[in-house]
Amino acid sequence: MEVTVYILLLITSVIGLAFIVERALALRWNKVVPPAVASAVESCHTPEDVPMLKRVCQQHPSPLSRLLLAGAERLSLPKADNVDALQTRARHEIVRLERGLVVLEVIVGIAPLLGLVGTIIGMMDVFHDVGDTGLTDAARLAHGIALILRATLAGLLIAIPSLIFWSYYTKKVEMLAVEMETLCDEFVRRQYTEQAEPARTSVSR
Repeated sequence: MEVTVYILLLITSVIGLAFIVERALALRWNKVVPPAVASAVESCHTPEDVPMLKRVCQQHPSPLSRLLLAGAERLSLPKADNVDALQTRARHEIVRLERGLVVLEVIVGIAPLLGLVGTIIGMMDVFHDVGDTGLTDAARLAHGIALILRATLAGLLIAIPSLIFWSYYTKKVEMLAVEMETLCDEFVRRQYTEQAEPARTSVSR
């Protein structure tokens, strides 16, 4: 039974490490918010610049690129409708960025518990042996208990790094979401401002 707990701890550590590495690669800033796309947004002031922005977004696929392309395709809609559609799409992109974080969160909770279960099972076996044979060798008993407590230590050593990376990645997703929201808002605001300017000019004439 105790061996099963150690196997589960090993599996948990491998899964945790895999998601830590996978999220490290997926949440790279340049991968989510490519500098070329951010620069294209800064340069996109008029409707005539939109094809250039679309071209850059297609050349650099990313969550930000997908949001900007979605916004650019709906510029014929009223601003409120476009913003609502962008917000819905943004929620989907954030969910994709958060993929895997829930696994780290679960590991943070179950790894110490698995270690505790292993320790309890080991303690039960040790005291069962003491009950059968008597306390003839205290040093041997202490050594056995020390070995048993390694299960708790293993659980904590798995949970602590998982907690650190889960907190870090959660904060990074928030920062990326703010950056994408800022750039998308800037793009939409400029485009609808440019569309409104000719309308006001024609009315004044």
